[in-house]
Amino acid sequence: MKENNMRKAIFPGSFDPLTNGHVETVNIATTIFDKVFFVIMTNTNKKYLFTEEERLEIAKTVFKDNSKVEVIARPQELAVDVAMKLGANTIVRGLRNDADFNYEREIAAINKTLAPQLNTILLLTGPENSFISSTMIKETATFGGDITKLVPDIVSEALKKKLNK
Repeated sequence: MKENNMRKAIFPGSFDPLTNGHVETVNIATTIFDKVFFVIMTNTNKKYLFTEEERLEIAKTVFKDNSKVEVIARPQELAVDVAMKLGANTIVRGLRNDADFNYEREIAAINKTLAPQLNTILLLTGPENSFISSTMIKETATFGGDITKLVPDIVSEALKKKLNK
């Protein structure tokens, strides 16, 4: 398919760390879009455990076998600007619960104001991922809890190394 005829979307987030919920959202998105840009961004309200480079390397490893996914980092840009530069007309976000919906609706409204030509689609995660958050993963791992069923193997190993567990 020609590049300009491709249906492209971005999936922006901090991904600190990347979880099985994020992977599920990307997998769903690749059934809808020809190209999904997994965009590592900065959330100024968060304190990061992994560096941008570490998050980028982890994501590239997780998605290396999926030709529809391109992993990039754009830490100093707005998601709408990244989408427009990449020729994507949709921002993909994952939903776990009602609180996510309310938050994402607000962000989608801001994005629509900034870039009316962009759409946001919200994808529901399955029940097995509906409770997983990066914050919860970090907290559980910090105190020695088993996170192996909640994150890709590379994330579990990286967390053990980072936390010396």
